[in-house]
Amino acid sequence: MIGFLIQRLIQAIAVVFVMSLIVFVGVYAIGNPIDVLIDPAADQALREALIRQYGFDQPLPVQYVTFLGNMLTGDFGESFVYRLPVLDLILSRLPATLELALSAMLIATLVGIPLGIWAGYKPDSLSAKLIMGFSVLGFSVPTFWVGLLLIMVFAVELGWLPSGGRGPTQEVMGVDVSILTGEGLSHILLPAFNLALFKLGLLIRLARAGMVEVMSSDFVRFARAQGLPERQVVSLHVLKNIAIPIVTVFGLEFGSTLAFAVVTETIFNWPGMGKLIIDSIMLLDRPVMVAYLILVVILFVTINLVVDLTYGQLDPRIRTKGAA
Repeated sequence: MIGFLIQRLIQAIAVVFVMSLIVFVGVYAIGNPIDVLIDPAADQALREALIRQYGFDQPLPVQYVTFLGNMLTGDFGESFVYRLPVLDLILSRLPATLELALSAMLIATLVGIPLGIWAGYKPDSLSAKLIMGFSVLGFSVPTFWVGLLLIMVFAVELGWLPSGGRGPTQEVMGVDVSILTGEGLSHILLPAFNLALFKLGLLIRLARAGMVEVMSSDFVRFARAQGLPERQVVSLHVLKNIAIPIVTVFGLEFGSTLAFAVVTETIFNWPGMGKLIIDSIMLLDRPVMVAYLILVVILFVTINLVVDLTYGQLDPRIRTKGAA
């Protein structure tokens, strides 16, 4: 297990380093933030002073080495627009995005996996066909269109739920949380469901496919031949064997939900990291853009590492092969 862990850690560090180089070069090749920072009528002396202040007069490799050294100490620089440390700025938006992503994945998991298991257990039933039709809808309908439709129906026409914003929050262990109040919960329902719809359809199809495959396997037939109750066959034999692909997709989809909830946060004016990165792109706030993308890379690498370790617990053969 130790060898397996060390191997995965080395791979994770290598991926973060390579991606930091790609992100830095890619972002710094886009536009010139000096044109945004100062008035176009400013004289050349002020322009050159700002270029020197932010280090834009240095060659790109020197800028990258400086950035990498600062990043290793947790310093991602200062936002050009907000005049705040970038890491503090992003972390201040993280609780809102984390709350939205967890709510969306909770909806997708609690609804999608049971529906997928039922659709795979009774694949020829009418209910299974309806469930699969709903999953296709979740895949097919664009997120932005669903968001606008939800606002129009539940906020504008019916007036049941607010159309945007996060609502009031309560501090729990230093973190602002909105779902602990009725008003805060009403604010998160629409964006959470909008963000969960695609994940819901994905988990339904994944659970159904795994269920159909495992139910026709020899060990399930043998368990039934032994006279085990059907509930025990499903819970002990079937669910354990479909757990690995579900864990994989859950981990990756949670990472993508947390990192790329841009459309949902923009439509519902949710004050999270997605809204921040959109504003930063519009204003060419390079430090925020680079730091956000690097943190997304670290997030995905960490999630993949956790998924790999979870694999090792679910199936020891994977752990043995990885350490070989």
